[in-house]
Amino acid sequence: MDTERTSVPAVRPALAAACPALADGTAADAVAGVVPSFVAAPSSTAEAAALLRAAAEAGLAVVPRGAGTGFSWGPPPSRCDLVVDLRSMDQVLEHAAGDLVARVQAGATIGQLSVALAAAGQQLALDAPAQATVGGVVATGTAGPRRFRYGAPRDLLIGITVVRADGVVAHSGGKVVKNVAGYDLGKLFAGSQGTLGLITEVTFRLHPLPAAVAWVTAEFGPAERAGAAAAAAAAAGSPLVPSAVELDWPGGSQRPLRVGVLLEGTGPGVAERAKQVSELLAAPGGAVPAGTVSAGTVSVAETPPARWGVLPDSAIVVRISFWVSALGPVLDALAAAGAAAGVRPAVSGPAGTGALYACLDPATPDADAVRFVTALRERAAGALGSGGPRGPRGGVAVLAAPPAVLAASRDGAVPGLDLMRAVRDQFDPDHRMFPGRGASPGGRPRETSRAQEGPPPRAPGTPPRQGAR
Repeated sequence: MDTERTSVPAVRPALAAACPALADGTAADAVAGVVPSFVAAPSSTAEAAALLRAAAEAGLAVVPRGAGTGFSWGPPPSRCDLVVDLRSMDQVLEHAAGDLVARVQAGATIGQLSVALAAAGQQLALDAPAQATVGGVVATGTAGPRRFRYGAPRDLLIGITVVRADGVVAHSGGKVVKNVAGYDLGKLFAGSQGTLGLITEVTFRLHPLPAAVAWVTAEFGPAERAGAAAAAAAAAGSPLVPSAVELDWPGGSQRPLRVGVLLEGTGPGVAERAKQVSELLAAPGGAVPAGTVSAGTVSVAETPPARWGVLPDSAIVVRISFWVSALGPVLDALAAAGAAAGVRPAVSGPAGTGALYACLDPATPDADAVRFVTALRERAAGALGSGGPRGPRGGVAVLAAPPAVLAASRDGAVPGLDLMRAVRDQFDPDHRMFPGRGASPGGRPRETSRAQEGPPPRAPGTPPRQGAR
């Protein structure tokens, strides 16, 4: 998309009075090709509230920004008058180590917070890029491999401060883990992509840093997709308390698949569980036979394998969500869709939580990308099912792609769309917060599924997970 500046009335004096750190937007500030008229960097919640009040009086379209790592995922804004850059609000306001709680401004980075918490032997158990801001991670719902054990940002939030589109400040939760005061704004704002308001402060529940870690990995030949799926499902459903179950299938159907399992805990406990997980992964054929890809056995290491937990950065990213029991048919559908469209997607993601990302080469022609998405939806339909009393079983969503591919690949079957629109109407009736994204008319709502919003469904008779040693 060619960059273009949106035009707004002469409102600079009012914006500058609310937030002195105001500048004209440039091409470097473009959001998916749309150049804002202004960029403001408030230094406090009060300043952010005054800024949004001024923007509301002028009817400006507002786009929140942290590090900007999630801007390319989703459709471009239909308008972008004012970008609110939160990176000046970067303080760790409070760290109650004894309570395993931290209160942080939204512009603090994950790397900055990790360093501060590590000094007390604690962590925020989210696998997000170090340069990402905590507000951006919450707004996009970003979660990496360890979501399997610790959950997504919404599961670790115990308090949040937001500024509504009209400049009103709202708080939810508190500074203790068991807090039920007020409405749960954290659950609403997590994954809202900046469409409900501006996140300025968050309070997280923390976890101790583990004394020992181990990554157990097994490779499967390209013809052993069923074995890889069985191994991933077995690890996800085992009582060995894995912290993550990942699948990596680089470069298409002729490359080996890798199933990786992360274990955390005490040294002796991790060693014993790693032995048992190794046996579990080898049972469906995780030991690669001689003469296929490479002779070897399941491996155990104290460092992660290549590409572990790396978020897709391709220009074309398709997410497929599913119940873990459907992993095998989903892999078959990905292979068949790639062959039908003449593309070789690189597939990776937290298979243990029922999600995979298929990335296409940025040079892929638009028509081929659309054919891949169409074929994937057709072939995955049988594996995903049409829903039932337990809700939708998953779906296929285009997260990032050229505008032509996004437009041609839209799928209107979005569960809860009317509810999402009603919520947005309550928080932002004029749809001025990131218009064109989320559940606004013309925008693409965030696709969710039971597999993404909680732990993977367990097979009947499977024992619940127990505490790790």
